Amino acid sequence: MTMTQSVPPVVAGPEGVRRLFAADGPHLGSHLAAFGPAPRSVDTPVLLAELERSGLAGRGGAGFPTWRKLAATESAAHDPARRLRRRAVVIANGAEGEPLSRKDETLLRAAPHLILDGLLLVAASIGTKDAVLYAPSTSLAAVARAVDERQDARGVRLVEAPETFLSGEATAVVNAVGGGPAIPRDHVRRMAESGLGGRPTLVQNVETLAHIALIVRFGAAWFRSQGTDDEAGTRLVSVSGDVATPQVFEVPGGASVGSALAAAGAPPRSLRAVLVGGYHGAWLPAERLDTALSVEGLAPFGAAPGAGILMALGSDRCGLEASAEIATYLASQSARQCGPCANGLPRLADVLTRLAAGDRSTWLPGEVRRLAALVAGRGSCHHPDGTARLVLSSLTVFSSDVQAHLAGRCEAHPGRRIGSGR
Repeated sequence: MTMTQSVPPVVAGPEGVRRLFAADGPHLGSHLAAFGPAPRSVDTPVLLAELERSGLAGRGGAGFPTWRKLAATESAAHDPARRLRRRAVVIANGAEGEPLSRKDETLLRAAPHLILDGLLLVAASIGTKDAVLYAPSTSLAAVARAVDERQDARGVRLVEAPETFLSGEATAVVNAVGGGPAIPRDHVRRMAESGLGGRPTLVQNVETLAHIALIVRFGAAWFRSQGTDDEAGTRLVSVSGDVATPQVFEVPGGASVGSALAAAGAPPRSLRAVLVGGYHGAWLPAERLDTALSVEGLAPFGAAPGAGILMALGSDRCGLEASAEIATYLASQSARQCGPCANGLPRLADVLTRLAAGDRSTWLPGEVRRLAALVAGRGSCHHPDGTARLVLSSLTVFSSDVQAHLAGRCEAHPGRRIGSGR
């Protein structure tokens, strides 16, 4: 892009890291006192250019450049060949699905007006009034109160999301909003061109929309004043597991994993590993807590910032047991639309569970790897891929545990004999 126009700041933006939670409360008065009013609309070329300059990437998991998704939907919505089709639709996705994530729920309750601002601005920029907010019932009440406080949001449709692992996957979101089950569909068609009812559809995570609302107010330069060149702005991180205070934190982009854990009261010496990116993520060994929460920093471990999830595993917890429990849960969450998911994931979870329980059959690690290779890249959606990633990561990071279990020992419980030979 060669656009040079910028969004002029409305007022000075919040200083420091606390941005998304800068308002004193969820009500409209507190919201306006903290952020000022949002522009009613922004010319699409100006918005796209500012988002590109900001470096904002999606906060829902995939980390795709926000401006590119918006540009693709806007282009499809105004394609002369599609003039006879119905107009585009924008969906704010607040369905985390992931059991370890609390950031979207927290943001929907604490800053619903910021999310509505972003949703309405994006909808206006692509010339549509069809805006939907999709979230679990536990979060929709706060959004409904916010909608009642403002005239411009009365047309936003609120849709309840089921609390299942796959409910937040983009194609599952579109299915659910359209009245179907919240399960993924095939990825052959691009949603930007043919999503809900065959219309150009943009699904954006609620945190992403909140950041858009701030960028439109205060500009890309302000957004980039926190974070790093490659991980601009701030991001929300859900910290859980063996920590003193499990909660959601707003941290600068590129902050170290250890700094986020320290804020939650997790002494590094007490940890065995950290699960980064949630149940579809990967393990980071405790000795590498200085790793940046960034795409580049986490890549060597097969991980990514994803939706900003960190689960601390204490030194007295067995990594193989924890991984087997997660794999078993993921197998239970299959949409059962394809063989790799319906048949492969239960088998993969079963073999890993046997290894974690102390079955000393030496072929087990190899079988885990074989099954993971069989399911990865072959599903109707990415659920098998994420499960395989988690399982393979456990064999790598907990490799010494694997050898200990095959010998009838567990490193997390010295002196205790486990399992039996077969």
